[in-house]
Amino acid sequence: MTDRLTRAPGTLARLRGREWVVLPPGDDPEIQLLRPLGGTDDDAIGIDRELEGNDLTDASLPPLDPATVGDAVSARLLRDAVRLGFRSAGGPFRSLGRINCEPRTFQLVPLLMALRLDPVRLLIADDVGIGKTIEAALIARELFDRGEIRRLAVLCSPQLCDQWQRELREKFHLDAVIVRPGTVSALERQIEREVGLGAASIFTHFPFQIISIDYIKSDRRRDDFVRLCPECVIVDEAHGVAAGGHVRGGQHQRHTLVHALARDASRHMIFATATPHSGDQSAFASLVGLLVPELEAAVADAAYGGGTEARGRMARHFVQRRREDIRHYLEDETVFPDRQTRDETYRLTPEYLDLLTNVLAYARKLVADAATRGEAQRRFTWWTAIALLRCVGSSPAAAAAALRTRARPLEGASAAEVDTLAAAIVLDGDQSDTAVADDTTPGADISPEQGEPWTHARADDPSRADDPSRVAADRARLMAMARAADGLAGAADPKLTALFPIVRGLLKDGFAPIVFCRYITTARYVADALRERLADLSVDVRAVTGDLPPDEREKAVAALGDSLRRVLVATDCLSEGVNLQKSFTAVIHYDLAWNPTRHEQREGRVDRYGQRARVVRAVRFWGANNRVDGAVLEVLLRKADTIRKTLGVSVPVPEDVIRVLEAIFDRLFTSGSTDYEQLELFADAETVRQGRLPFGLVDTGEEALDRAWQSAAEREQKSRAIFAQHRLRPEEIAPIVHAARAAVGSSSDVGAFVQEALRRFGASLSPRHDGAITIDATTVPRVLRSRLDWSDLKAVTLAFDPAAPVGATYVPRTHPIVETLGAHLLETALDEPATSIARRLGVMRTDAVTERTILLLRRGRYVIVETRRGPGGSTARDLLVEEIDLVGFRGGPAEPQWLDDETALALAADAVPSAGVAQEQRVRWATEALAMLPRLAAALDARTDRRAAELLEQHTRVRAATRAGGISHAVRPVQPVDLLGCYVLMPPPIAL
Repeated sequence: MTDRLTRAPGTLARLRGREWVVLPPGDDPEIQLLRPLGGTDDDAIGIDRELEGNDLTDASLPPLDPATVGDAVSARLLRDAVRLGFRSAGGPFRSLGRINCEPRTFQLVPLLMALRLDPVRLLIADDVGIGKTIEAALIARELFDRGEIRRLAVLCSPQLCDQWQRELREKFHLDAVIVRPGTVSALERQIEREVGLGAASIFTHFPFQIISIDYIKSDRRRDDFVRLCPECVIVDEAHGVAAGGHVRGGQHQRHTLVHALARDASRHMIFATATPHSGDQSAFASLVGLLVPELEAAVADAAYGGGTEARGRMARHFVQRRREDIRHYLEDETVFPDRQTRDETYRLTPEYLDLLTNVLAYARKLVADAATRGEAQRRFTWWTAIALLRCVGSSPAAAAAALRTRARPLEGASAAEVDTLAAAIVLDGDQSDTAVADDTTPGADISPEQGEPWTHARADDPSRADDPSRVAADRARLMAMARAADGLAGAADPKLTALFPIVRGLLKDGFAPIVFCRYITTARYVADALRERLADLSVDVRAVTGDLPPDEREKAVAALGDSLRRVLVATDCLSEGVNLQKSFTAVIHYDLAWNPTRHEQREGRVDRYGQRARVVRAVRFWGANNRVDGAVLEVLLRKADTIRKTLGVSVPVPEDVIRVLEAIFDRLFTSGSTDYEQLELFADAETVRQGRLPFGLVDTGEEALDRAWQSAAEREQKSRAIFAQHRLRPEEIAPIVHAARAAVGSSSDVGAFVQEALRRFGASLSPRHDGAITIDATTVPRVLRSRLDWSDLKAVTLAFDPAAPVGATYVPRTHPIVETLGAHLLETALDEPATSIARRLGVMRTDAVTERTILLLRRGRYVIVETRRGPGGSTARDLLVEEIDLVGFRGGPAEPQWLDDETALALAADAVPSAGVAQEQRVRWATEALAMLPRLAAALDARTDRRAAELLEQHTRVRAATRAGGISHAVRPVQPVDLLGCYVLMPPPIAL
C-alpha cells in the first residue's frame, strides 16, 4: 500500500459520485473509513485501499456563487442543521454528540468525577429517581468514545436486564446483548454462524453485554467471566454485592464475583445504588473496599471525619445527592412531581378477626412447641409464624395458600444464618439475596412427613416426629383455618372492599395507579376482583408478579401502558430499579412493606425525573384494628416518614429497631391475651425494669424507638454531609457545561430548528397546550415526506422535552427526524444553491446593525492525537472532532472589527429583515464580501489555531488523571476549514 492511498483524517474526498469525510483508521489498516458529508457515523463505510483507493480523489465544497444569493435568515438554519448533525462534536466531552438524551447539568458531575480517576472507580449513590442509570451509562459511553475502552459489561438483577438493554440502545446507541439462562444458547449459535464453533466466547465476541448477576455468579461460570471480562463494568443495585454480617448463599457469590473483577487494578468499575449504607458499617466498608481497597479499614472504623486523608479519598470516589441538592443546580431547574401522600384505612370484620385470633393461637403453639428444639429450628419456627401472620393480613387468598403449603426448611443453616435470611424475606430487607423479590407465599405447615426428622432437632427432643396423631391434628387444624380463609374471599373481605372506592377515586381524578401487594397470590386475587368491579369503566387491569420471566413482565407493563385507563397490580418484583413513570402516576400500598426503604422504592417507580404528571399520589393502606399493621406503622413507617420530611433524608432501618420489632412479635407470641384488637405489643415499664426482654434488649418502648431512629438519622446526615459532592465547585463546572452544550446544541435548539425547518418547507404546525406540536404531514413536500417516512401519515405530533406527553414522539438531537432535516437542508444547500431553503450566501437589511456586518459560517475539523507510552514503546491513536464556527466582523478587510462570539450568535439568531433589497444590490454586496475573504485568511487561520489550543485544554482538563498514566494529547486542525456560508447584514437606508 502506498502513501498516496493514505488520506489524512478530517479531509474531504470524492468517491462514487459524492463527497466523504475521511475518518481515522480502524483496526484494519488496509481499510479506509469514510463518512458521507452531512451523514452520521451510522452511514460510514469502509473501502479496500488497494481496490478503490485510486478512485478516491480530493474534494472541497463548491465555491459560493453570488448569483445564488438569498436572504441572511438562512445563517441560523444552516448553522443548526450542521451543528445538530455532529456526532464527534468538539467541546470537553466526546460522547454528548452521540447520545440520544440531554443529561441534566447535575448528571454531568459523576462524569467529571469519573474522568479525574484512572482507572474509574466510582460509587454513585444518588436518591431514587435522580437518574443513576444515565449517569453510569454516560461515563461508559464517554470512555468508549475516548477510545479508552472497547467493551462494557453491566451486571444487574435479571428483571432489570431488558431495561438496561433498552436504555443503552435508545439513549446511548450501544447495542448490548442480554446474557441470562434464556439467551445463552441463542448467543452461542450466533457466534457459531459468525465466526465458527468455539472460535469466541460470549464475553469476547459481543462488545456490550447486560449480564444477569444471578446467572454469572455461580462457581462454574464465574472464573471464565472473570478471565474474559470487559475492561469496564457497571454494577447496578451494588448494595447486593457487599459483604458483612452473616452473608451467605447468593450474596456471598455476588461479592466473590465482583471482588475477583475488582482485583484487576486497571479495570474501570462503576457502582450504582440508592442504598449504599444499610446500617451495617462492615457491609458499607466492603462495598467501598471493592472500589478502593485501601479505604476499607478506615470506613469500617468510621474513621473518615473532616480533615482526614480517608475523607478526601472517599470524596473522589463517592457521590451521593438528594433531590433537594439538584433541584436547582447552576442554570438548570429539574422538575420532580409533587408527591401527595395519604393514609386510608379499613376495619377487620368479626369473622376476619376470628381467623386472625385462630391463626395467632396456632402460631403461639408453633413457637411454644419449638422451645425445646435446636436453636436454628426454634428461630425457623418463629419466623414461619410471623410470615403466616403477614399472609393472613395480606388477603384470604394468601392466608389459604400459606395454610395449605409446607414450609421450606433452611437446610444446614445456623441460628444466626436463619435469622439473617428469614429477616431479609419476612421483614422486607433489600433484594440482594434473591434474583427477584421473593413474592411467593410462604408455607405454614412445618410438621415433618412420616419418618422425617425435625430439621435441626436435638437428639434428646421428645417430640421429634413419632406422634402421627399430633401431626394429623395439626394439619386438620391448618385445613380448617384454610377453609375459613376461603370463606372470607370476595365480598366478605373488608380490605378488598375498601380498596374499590380508593382505586375508583384515583381513576376519576385522572391517575393511573399501581397496587403493590406482598405476595403473588394476593396480587392475582386483587387483580381479578378489580377487573370485575371496574368493568363498567373499561379499565385494563393486569397483574405482574415474580412468576413471570423478566421479559414477559416488561411486555405486560408496556401493553398496559397503551391502555387509556389502566391499573397495574404488582408485587415487589417491580419495586426496585424499574422505570414506570411514563405510564403510571399513583401507588397504593395494599400490603404495607415492613421496611420504609421498600415503600420509598415503590413510590420511586412513579415519583422520579421524567414523570410527565405534575402530581403523583401515594396511598398507605392499613387495618385500623389490625394490631400488627399498627405496630409496623409505629415502629417503622411513621418514624421513617417523620425523619424524611423533617431532615430530607431516607434512613435505613436501624438494627436496634429491627430488634425492637422482633421483640414485639415475641410478645405477640407469648401474650396471654386472646383479644386480637386489644393486644399490647409494646413493653410496659415493669417488664423493662425487670429485664424480661428477649434478644438481649434493654427497652422496647417509645423512647427506645425514638433514640434508635434519631441516632440513625444523625449517622445518615453525617454520611450525606461527608459524601455530598463538594470537590467540584459550581464555578468550575459551569464553563465546562456551557462549552459542552454550545458544541452540540440543547433541546431548545432542537425544537427551534425542527419547527423553523418545517415551516420553511411549507409545513403547517399547530402548537398544543402541553408543549407538543402537531404537524400536518400532507403539507410537507413529497420528497421530504418520503425521507422522513411520513408518506402514509396525515399528522405527526412531536415534543422536545424528555417528559413528552402521551401520544407525542420525543425528538432529541440524534433522532432520525433531526438527522433527516439537517442532511436534506445541507445537501440541497450544496447541490441546489439557487433554490434551496437554506442558502449559503445571503444579504439583508436589518435594524440589528448600524454598519455593514459580515457573518462567516465555517465548519472546522480537528484531530486529537492521543499518545500512550508503555513498556513496548509509544502508540498513537486519532480522534476526529467537528465544530461549527460563526465568525463576525464589521468594516473592511484592512482593519476588521471582529465580533465576540456571543454577538455573532445573537445576530444570526435574532436579526430580521427591516427593508427589502433588490436582487442586483444583493449580488453586488455579496460579491464585495467574497472579495474580502482572501485578505482575512491569516486572521481566520489564527482563529483556527487558537480553537485547537482551546480544544486541547478542554479535552485534557476533564481527563487530567490520564496524564499520570503516560498518556499525552495534541490537537491538529484540518486545513482548509470549510466555508459553509457568508451572510451580509446591512443597516436600513437613511431616510432623506
